Amino acid sequence: MPSRYCCVLGWSKALSGWKTFEAFKIGDKATFSKTITDADLLMFAAVSGDMYEVHLDEEYAKTTRFGKRIAHGMLTASLLSAVNGALLQRPGGISVAQTLRWKAPVYPGDTLTATSEVIEIILEKRRLRCKTTVVNQNGVLVLEGEAIEQKDSA
Repeated sequence: MPSRYCCVLGWSKALSGWKTFEAFKIGDKATFSKTITDADLLMFAAVSGDMYEVHLDEEYAKTTRFGKRIAHGMLTASLLSAVNGALLQRPGGISVAQTLRWKAPVYPGDTLTATSEVIEIILEKRRLRCKTTVVNQNGVLVLEGEAIEQKDSA
């Protein structure tokens, strides 16, 4: 993504750092926060093709165990991509694996904070194993998992 878009999206600070693989330590972490909006649900449905009514139709959602519309699980999980990118900084890297365990629903209007924390450094492969979590504005864990990130060389 060109740097002008990073600035528009608020990423100039997150991506402006330069961090080599050798500089990572156990416990290093990054966070990314976002409030989930109705527009997010509509755009995610359009991009993903997931038009399930529990995400889009308030009347239908009222009849479900959730009682109202919920965000797509993969929309919530996509915040982990953002936070893992922020953790890697420049010169960057790529996600190799990500496990996901949904723990609680996310509703439009919820403010989510995704965190990625280095829990293991795999020297021979230039990889980081990270604990990944997403919590809502009340501190409720809504998603947890682990990521394997491959760090680029300088």
